[in-house]
Amino acid sequence: MTSASQTVGSKPQLQQHTRTGSLSATKWITRFLVYAMLILLGITWIFPLYWMIISALKDDPQIYTVPPVLIPNPAFWNNFYDGWMRYDFNRAAFNSVFLYSVPVTIFTLVSSMVVAYGFAKIPWRGRDALFWVCIATMMLPWQVTMVPLFIIFKNLGWINTYLPFVVPSLFGSAYFIFLLRQFFLSIPEELSDAARIDGASEIGILWRIIVPLSKPAIAVVLLFRFLWSWNDYLGPLIYINSEAMQPLALAIYRLRTLATSMGTTSMAYPHLMAVSTLVALPIILIFIFAQRTFIEGISTTGLKG
Repeated sequence: MTSASQTVGSKPQLQQHTRTGSLSATKWITRFLVYAMLILLGITWIFPLYWMIISALKDDPQIYTVPPVLIPNPAFWNNFYDGWMRYDFNRAAFNSVFLYSVPVTIFTLVSSMVVAYGFAKIPWRGRDALFWVCIATMMLPWQVTMVPLFIIFKNLGWINTYLPFVVPSLFGSAYFIFLLRQFFLSIPEELSDAARIDGASEIGILWRIIVPLSKPAIAVVLLFRFLWSWNDYLGPLIYINSEAMQPLALAIYRLRTLATSMGTTSMAYPHLMAVSTLVALPIILIFIFAQRTFIEGISTTGLKG
């Protein structure tokens, strides 16, 4: 009788252990599949970057070897110096940094912050309607406004200068205005009210309270805008004609056409990959060191609407 009752009592426990084991196995399999997919996607993303780097370390025989050489032997590290000195990339780097990327990034950030603060923290009639009009401009692709803008800038005499890039950045960007506004809305209104009671102006509230609390969102704007201007090719191709004014994106293309016009030249493709690696390196380093702030800014924008 006792043994029979023990047998009956052990069946629910056995079933419970079986269910627990099956749930653990299912959870482990699911986690394994998720990580396997993430690893596969990571490999597909990083392989082109790896191929660009190893191609920069090869010579012509290794470049055109079939099957492909995945580890250069020997590695030609001088390709980076030779490729950079093959064209006037020092001037192109100066143009990209000081005439294009840095001014456009700073002006876009400042103007977008001012407009976003007005949409987020200052109540005024028609604010929401005008905000949606601003957002609606994001639906216009740049290809639609490309020709009218070119005609306007040509009549203003701005062709072959960086004014077509710098001046529009003084009026903000709809995407960054939206991003910063959403972050500003997540900041408690009591802080702004307390500052107004103490006699602070709206500009003072923006620079002394809102900006210090919005470093993640500001980092996102800085990274995105610098990335877009650093990699911009079509804009300078349309407005820049002089070789002395070309940024790095056009200079890389110039190196490619220079090698083509000269026919088969020694290590033309490795030089192209070496310069491309050097140009992509600042963006990669910025993202690596600012990754935590960047992800925080992306995850915390859009909390309120």
